[in-house]
Amino acid sequence: MQQIVRLPFFVVLMGIGAIAMIVPAGHAAVMEDFTTMRVFFYGFILFSILTVLIALATSGYSPANVARSQLVGLLSAFSVLPVMFAIPFYVAVGNTTFVNAWFEMVSCFTTTGATVYDTAGRLTPSLHLWRGLVGWLGGLLIWVTAISIFAPMNLGGFEVRATASAGQGAARSYTQIDKIADPSERLLRYTLTLTPIYAGLTLLLWIGLVVMGEFPYIALIHSMSTLSTSGISPIGGLYFAASRFWGEFLIFLFFVFALSRLTFSKGMIGEGGKGLRRDPEFITALVLIGTVTLLLFLRHYIGAADQNEPAQLREVGAALWGALFTVTSFLTTTGFESHFWDGATVWSGLQTPGLFLIGMALIGGGVATTAGGVKLLRIYALYRHGEREQERLLHPSSIGGGGREARRVRKQGAFISWVFFMLFALSIAAVMLMLSLTGVQFETSMVLAVSALSTTGPLATVAAETPIAYSGIPDPAKVILAAAMVLGRLETLAIIALFNPEIWQR
Repeated sequence: MQQIVRLPFFVVLMGIGAIAMIVPAGHAAVMEDFTTMRVFFYGFILFSILTVLIALATSGYSPANVARSQLVGLLSAFSVLPVMFAIPFYVAVGNTTFVNAWFEMVSCFTTTGATVYDTAGRLTPSLHLWRGLVGWLGGLLIWVTAISIFAPMNLGGFEVRATASAGQGAARSYTQIDKIADPSERLLRYTLTLTPIYAGLTLLLWIGLVVMGEFPYIALIHSMSTLSTSGISPIGGLYFAASRFWGEFLIFLFFVFALSRLTFSKGMIGEGGKGLRRDPEFITALVLIGTVTLLLFLRHYIGAADQNEPAQLREVGAALWGALFTVTSFLTTTGFESHFWDGATVWSGLQTPGLFLIGMALIGGGVATTAGGVKLLRIYALYRHGEREQERLLHPSSIGGGGREARRVRKQGAFISWVFFMLFALSIAAVMLMLSLTGVQFETSMVLAVSALSTTGPLATVAAETPIAYSGIPDPAKVILAAAMVLGRLETLAIIALFNPEIWQR
């Protein structure tokens, strides 16, 4: 066991990916889809042998710099592993291109959930299961690496509260990591801690959806998609789900794990004394969800008031629930659309503006969760800074309270949050420009860029004025979007950290 965990991070992930191919192979055997079974079983054999050969070649590898090794390994995982995932998928689908298969796997592994296979019958059930499994593994990877890699390096949103190690302190923090935290031991410890929680929550949601009347196969993929916030569905979303309201209600409860890391990692990174009631991310999420839901509901309510027939209580409740569920889903960057989302349009006669959902996806969920976007903690830091500046305009000599941590969030935390926000905005502009050069229209490129960088693939279908089909964009645009998904998943600051000269000096 020790020999395995001391292998390079990427090699271990490659082995896990190869073993995962047994799942769709076994499912295809039960479904008597022997072509798919053979493809994934041969893929398991091929990549297992390749993993063993690479493991033997790198068995004596010892990283010169732990921080650099972990970041490079994580970047390689999201860049190279989708190629491995795409090979059996490409062969099993048959009538597709490798670019489409690779784009699909990048989308799944980064928990984006964008798909080029719009027709529900295009893929077999085993291939849909592979999509959901890849997304589920990508979500688990984010859970583990966020705490074991990003937290000690003050990346991924942790820099908002721990900015004291910037500048020269960053070099000391990297040195400290080298001395006290072996990469294999740290990753192993958090993997063994978080995997049972992640798998247990998925199993609990799966059982709950089945009890609510959902088909077990569909319930499994939807439960994996909810925990990983990938939004992958074999039936085109929750609109066609058999469980209807009660299934959505159960999924809604599990969205909380994408709003705050304290729901599953309390005490792991020195936050044992804080609960959800004092968590600024969770409070910010409740305020945003409540405000946006109320605005959408009032908009439809006012629109319905002009109609001759009075609204029934059932229609009002359906419209309110559809807005609440969909807004929360896009804030967590899952992208599930409520079955009752269109009911509000029918009730009021007004189209629901997709700009609200784009804004929710841009904000994103909590730090160290599977959600993408700017993250709630950064939004909270910017809000507190703006609140303090407004207070100083009225009382220039006032002193901001809240303690040392609150002052750090309002000052250094807000500064680094603003830097990240500007980098995120520049990334959107750059992706839009490159997409426009491939022939994609400006409005379409804006929605696609936001959906890729926020890892909210269904945004292109739900939030756009007319649904955007990923299958209709050119191959160069798919390559650009795939790179944007990786950038959005790892975040710009983590990529910039690789160019820090201090991290390459040893």
